[in-house]
This record gives sequence, C-alpha cells and structure tokens, in this order.
Amino acid sequence: MKIVDAKVVVTSPGRNFVTLKLTTDEGLTGLGDATLNGRELAVVSYLTDHVAPLLIGLDPHRIEDTWQSLYRGAYWRRGPVTMAAIAAVDVALWDIKAKAAGLPLYQLLGGASRERIGTYGHANGRDIPELLDSVRARLAEGYPAVRIQSGIPGLKAVYGVSGTDDTGAPVLHQQARPLVEDWDTAAYLRQVPTVFEAVRAEFGAELPLLHDSHHRLTPVQAARLGKDLEPYRPFWLEDCTPAENQEALRLVRRSTTTPLAVGEVFNTVYDYQTLVTEQLIDFVRSAVTHFGGVTPLRKLFDFAAQYQIKSAIHGPEDISPVGMAAAVHLDLAVHNFGIQEYSGHTPLTDEVFRHAYTFSDGHLHPGEAPGIGVELDEELAAAHPYAAAYLPVNRLHDGTVHDW
Repeated sequence: MKIVDAKVVVTSPGRNFVTLKLTTDEGLTGLGDATLNGRELAVVSYLTDHVAPLLIGLDPHRIEDTWQSLYRGAYWRRGPVTMAAIAAVDVALWDIKAKAAGLPLYQLLGGASRERIGTYGHANGRDIPELLDSVRARLAEGYPAVRIQSGIPGLKAVYGVSGTDDTGAPVLHQQARPLVEDWDTAAYLRQVPTVFEAVRAEFGAELPLLHDSHHRLTPVQAARLGKDLEPYRPFWLEDCTPAENQEALRLVRRSTTTPLAVGEVFNTVYDYQTLVTEQLIDFVRSAVTHFGGVTPLRKLFDFAAQYQIKSAIHGPEDISPVGMAAAVHLDLAVHNFGIQEYSGHTPLTDEVFRHAYTFSDGHLHPGEAPGIGVELDEELAAAHPYAAAYLPVNRLHDGTVHDW
C-alpha cells in the first residue's frame, strides 16, 4: 500500500480548522487535525509546501518511521507549527492503519482500559450568581466535573468569561487585530477563593471543581493561590504559572497540596522532563493535535505513569472533531487516564466532521467505526472558507502585555 495523495482542507464552520486528508492506492483515506488556533495558515503552508510532497509514495503502515523522519529530518525540531503538522500526518496514518485492520483505533492501542471516558465541562459567569447558573447547566447536561471561571470586579473582560462562546471557550475574533482584555492579579487572587467558597456552599463538597489560571501568575502568586484554595479541595489548578520554566513549579509544589495540571501549550516530551521526573504536577494536559499525534502522546503518558501522573488531554472547541476523536481513542486505551476536557462543537462543525464518538451522561466513547471514526464533508467544508481570526491579547492596567 502506498500514499498517492495528500490534501490540506481549511474550513471555518464557526471557527477555523485545518485538516490533512491522506489517500492510498487502495482507496483508504485517513484524516488528521492540524489546527493551530489563531495561526492556522502557518501550519497550512508547512504541510502543503514542505510535508505533503514527502508523503507521496510512502507506506502508510510505517507510522513510527514516518514520524521520526518528519521530526528529525527537518533539522528545525519542535515548536507548535511543526508539531501540529506532524500530528496531522500521524493521526491520518493511524486512521488508515485501523481502517485497513477493520478496527477502531483504540483496539490497535491495546484495547479498552475502561468502559467510558469521564469529562469535565466549562462553567463561567460575569459574577457569582451567573456562574452558579452555569454550573447548574453543566450538571444538567450530565458532566461529572466542572471547571469554574468567574468575572473579576473592576475588569471588563476576563479569560473564560468575557469574549467566550456558550461553552466558555475563548472566541476568536474575526477582525484585523485581537481583542484586548485587561488584567489585575491582586483582584484575581482575592476573587478566586470567594468563587470556590460560593460554589462549594451551593453544590457541596463532592462535586469535582477545576480552575484555570491560564499562565497568568508568578510562581509565588501561584503558590499562594494553591494554598488559599486547599480548604475547597479543587480537582486541580491548571496552568498556574508559565511552565516553560519547569523549575518554577518546585516552589508551587512545596507550598501547596492542591493538584496541578500543566501542558496545553507544550508540544514535546522535553517540555515535561523536570515536571514529570520530580513529580511537580499531577496531570499532563497536551493535545494530540499539538503534540505530534497519537504516537508521541502515548509515549508521554507511559512516561508519566511511572510517576503516578495522569492524562488530561486538552479538548477545547478549537480542537476539531478529528483531533477530539483521536484523543478519545487514546483515552479509552491508556491505563493512567485522568479526565478529558470536552467543550463540544457547534452543530455546523459536527455536520462538516461527521463522527462516531458520542457524548452521553457526561461521558465520551469513541464508537466502533474502523479508524478514528470521522468523515469530512469536503463540499460542506468548502462552503465555509477561512476567515482571519485572533485570540484576545491580555494587558495590565499600564498597557503591558501579560501572559495568557
């Protein structure tokens, strides 16, 4: 079997998605997600101009060899653009291999380790009463765990609240420049414990509650917040400080027993080495789409498992159903699964990407269709062309650009 065609499809059924479609001489096709939120066209060029020509004539069954060739052969390794492109190839090849075997992908990864996949949903509100209503809505949808984000008094736009869609995911603004959000760390640190206190008072101690600081704190500030939240027993505190400085998590870990989740902006295992070997985190958060695919993410989970660290694949709405399907197959197979973020997609997105995975009673299952179980409607995709879009930019009161 040989690859005879490699096509990149860009579509925007409400937001932009980049999909690689590989076709073999036996008529099998495979899909891979290459979406890089707000920088989609950089990956399109990388795939179209530099990767697709190398794939023609290759044996699609040689997944590990192809992955290593694309990663090592470029000389310029790592980075989100490179790894999103490699991820698309990797997932598309796994899709083809599983289809050739007539099996759903999770069976090729060792079979199911559980019956279904637990998720968490996003609850947000401009104030605490609105947040409580949002939590009720997520619980009514069956979510067994909820991420809580609230507005901050004095700030007009806050991550997870203003500038979000109805799932709490940041909205990409189709305009010439990004939306500017403001920020006040001191106000945030005062507000978040009161938010947890209110949610616990309303919903009790059993509901798993998560919170995302979105990289906006220094290590000392993150340590303080983790300590302040301990009475409310969060399921985790996510991205409490920019973890590119892996050693910074040593201070946070020494200061609090609040579980820590990190990694949605990471794209190789090297970003995790200190965090994992020193057991500075409890959950690894990378996405199949941004980490180079199923092949390296499975290796990361095996590495993390040696240190009792669990998986928690990044699953916002800007991961297409192709990337989400690959994640759900991996979730079902790995032993050290923790939880899956799930925002869902718009009905139009689900029409463009018809998928076999299902969401029911707060849990996901990949389904039994051969491959990853996603089909792309190219005609409908073409009816929704790319539109330039940006994530918001975060600035302090003095105008300084701040971390996400």
